[in-house]
Amino acid sequence: MASKLEVQISVDVLEPQELTPQEQQAMQLAQEAANDAYAPYSNFLVGAALLLEDGSFFKGSNQENAAYPSGLCAERTALFALSAHYPQSKIKLLAVTARRRQEKHFLPAMPCGACRQVMAEYEFRQREPIPVLLQGPDGRFYRFQAVADLLPFQFTPDNL
Repeated sequence: MASKLEVQISVDVLEPQELTPQEQQAMQLAQEAANDAYAPYSNFLVGAALLLEDGSFFKGSNQENAAYPSGLCAERTALFALSAHYPQSKIKLLAVTARRRQEKHFLPAMPCGACRQVMAEYEFRQREPIPVLLQGPDGRFYRFQAVADLLPFQFTPDNL
């Protein structure tokens, strides 16, 4: 007999004034990173900012390439660069936002599947949740308590 497994995910939907000062700073840095994105083909600018355990921040932006599959999303750019330069750093928050080049306002930004899997690897690696703050609709924000909330059935080293 088949059984059913239910997965519940909780996400906080926040007004800008409900963000903590560190979340506000992380989102501001993600917006700055988006403005620096190299996206001449899609004109879709994405920025990510990581808040580290020591209170410092690390940014990444999407990087496109004329050979389309050779580009990289903002989330992975930030995570890979952080790991290459500061491999022992613990991540306390990941913030992501996006905008179209010809527009000033920022859009809801949802990490792609590949980014979610990479984010899950870093969460597994540091053995503690990484909260994720995403630009939501109408100027609001989505706060997930962990990457696992974005990717509940993840592939981890335990699956190997």
